[in-house]
Amino acid sequence: MTRLIIEKQVHDKILNYKRGKIIFSDMFSSLGNLESINKVLFRLTQKGLLVRLAQGIYLYPKQDKELGTLYPSVEEIAEAIAKRDKARIMPTGVQALNKLGLSTQVPMKAVFLTDGAPRSILVGKRTIKFKKTTPKNLAAKSEVCGLAIQALREIGYKNITPEQLDKIKQVLRNEKKELLANDARLAPAWIAKIILSVSSNN
Repeated sequence: MTRLIIEKQVHDKILNYKRGKIIFSDMFSSLGNLESINKVLFRLTQKGLLVRLAQGIYLYPKQDKELGTLYPSVEEIAEAIAKRDKARIMPTGVQALNKLGLSTQVPMKAVFLTDGAPRSILVGKRTIKFKKTTPKNLAAKSEVCGLAIQALREIGYKNITPEQLDKIKQVLRNEKKELLANDARLAPAWIAKIILSVSSNN
């Protein structure tokens, strides 16, 4: 298959996607070898159809009249990678605090626990790190509860403020009692106590 034919097929396939789609080189593996596909994607980036996010990762961008190109968040990129790899992920550290509204800090390194392959991916000036973990750390049935466990781990038992504790309890109060009881078993004792205190008051 000639280069121009491959390029047209990749181009046409991309046009069928919705704007904002995160695209990986291996999505076109049926059209040619990886080296050929990467060259095609590079050319389509030069032509303005795509934006390169990281090695082998591209964006079919949405455009806003005032803001210009709309870029996905680091978390959206991480979730797209996890979906491709059929892996589970869980934000940790400051990333978990952000999701719960406990921090506005934007870390240079976003760390996610995963049951997939461990790796680090450079996206612009930021890094997405996938850290291999045990199934237990990804077993929470409530996403919010899983985030709360990771956020509390990040803060630490001795450092948590009454305001942070109130905020976490407020978020957890919207979860079902049986989910809280289940997920508390996955947490360290001091965190389980906080979760169960919410559960008993639900």
